Amino acid sequence: MVNLKSALGAEELTDVKAGLPRALLAEFLGTLLLNFFGCGAVATSNVVAISLAFGLTVMGAIQGIGHVSGGHVNPAVTCGLLVVGKVPVVRGILYIMAQCTGAIAGSAILKALSSDTMEHLLGVVELGPGVTPVQGFGVEFFLALILVLVVCGACDAAKPDSKGVAPLIIGLAVTVGHIVGIPRTGAGMNPARSLGSAVVMNAYENHWLYWVGPILGGIAGALLYVHAIGPAKEPEVPARTYASVATEEKELQNLTGKKNVNPA
Repeated sequence: MVNLKSALGAEELTDVKAGLPRALLAEFLGTLLLNFFGCGAVATSNVVAISLAFGLTVMGAIQGIGHVSGGHVNPAVTCGLLVVGKVPVVRGILYIMAQCTGAIAGSAILKALSSDTMEHLLGVVELGPGVTPVQGFGVEFFLALILVLVVCGACDAAKPDSKGVAPLIIGLAVTVGHIVGIPRTGAGMNPARSLGSAVVMNAYENHWLYWVGPILGGIAGALLYVHAIGPAKEPEVPARTYASVATEEKELQNLTGKKNVNPA
């Protein structure tokens, strides 16, 4: 029962020290910025520029809010970490709600600050020419898989050296995912980000694959890291062999003997 309560994390709703309200605000703000700046770059019609905009925004968001909420900014990341026990269920559900709300707000602000002629350039994800929904699902699955795999590796507590560069590494994973995904699916890679554009523009064609694909991919990435690849282990202190112990004792006896010798 104790483990169940811990997994659910319901006590965080009333525990002031848990900082849940601040974390939800952070996730809301992070996805708001993602949809504003990332989707705003779609107007450039340049795949590399759009990819960098999403990647750099994710990097900046994680750097800015990571210490408060972990900087998920993506339901696929939250679901992956939830499945492997890194995030309590209640917190995970509330994170996803905050992310979706933030993404809708970001897309709404972007639309309000864009001309009517730019409405088709506000980041609505759609399948590329000739790409089937099943293929699109597969693409979104692998985009989220590599992202969550990188998140787990970059944030592994046993790898303190990667902590400082984690936002950059994760941002680059997002960038690579968009370079591959934009021509095929528009690179949703993030259910909240896709939902934000869909709600504002009222465009939901094949929207299911932008949820199912990334979430399953994120879960697969987290499980793959934890159970197949295996998390990094902290370096162990080398075991002392009998020979080293014997040598140390001999040296100690020699030193002691020398100290006890009385000069004649």
